Amino acid sequence: MQTMHLHLVSDSTGETVSHVARASLVQFGDIHIEEHLWSMVRSDRQVEDILKDIAKKPGFVLYTLVDAHIQDPLVRGCKDLNIPCVSVLNPIVENLRQYLGQEGSPRPGGQHVLDAEYFDRIAAMDFVLSHDDGQSAQTLNEADVILIGVSRTSKTPTCIYLGNRGIKAANVPLVPGVGLPPELLEVDKPLIVGITKDPRRLVEIRRQRLKILNQDENTDYVNLDMVSQEINDARRLFSKYDWPVINVSRKSIEETSATVIQLLNRQMME
Repeated sequence: MQTMHLHLVSDSTGETVSHVARASLVQFGDIHIEEHLWSMVRSDRQVEDILKDIAKKPGFVLYTLVDAHIQDPLVRGCKDLNIPCVSVLNPIVENLRQYLGQEGSPRPGGQHVLDAEYFDRIAAMDFVLSHDDGQSAQTLNEADVILIGVSRTSKTPTCIYLGNRGIKAANVPLVPGVGLPPELLEVDKPLIVGITKDPRRLVEIRRQRLKILNQDENTDYVNLDMVSQEINDARRLFSKYDWPVINVSRKSIEETSATVIQLLNRQMME
């Protein structure tokens, strides 16, 4: 397997450059990546130290540096080392400059300013945590979206991801023999989305969960016939109330969240 050193250089937390790197690398197969993250880079001295490490461990360099006084020494140093050095932001910023007809004002870490959007995300995360697994049913109507599904269908991690996007997400579990909270059927504002999964895949996930908890596996919780019945009952419920359904069997949390966001946008346009 091929090994590659990847140097990620950022004048902020490194979140942006890391996301771009991972999204790009997923296009390539058998490559072992040794990642070196350099965050909060805002001085020439830091760039010197980075270049020394790059010289010892040559590899592809990606950066998100907005200050030209910091960018230039890094680019020059990489050129001297014959190392590829690519800006994540510069092509986008340059195209925006041309389109808008005005110069930008470089602000290192500007994407992490404590603005209204930031505090909206914090509020959304608080909402998600207090409305996990059917909690705080009396305030469900304050949600933007409510996810409903049987156990282990990734409702909680999906809600957390949505909360990080500033979306107030709640989730309600479907438990055999237990009715829906009456507050759920009274809401008029939130989008309600049914979450389902292939029964066999669900049984595998539940078995792993029981093993981790060191619990007995001889239970209806992992019985394929019973789990299939759970899924069928859930589908009938979703159909009864005409709730949109997402099958998460082959979806990542990000893909499920993207589908939820599409449904939310569609609801807003209606």
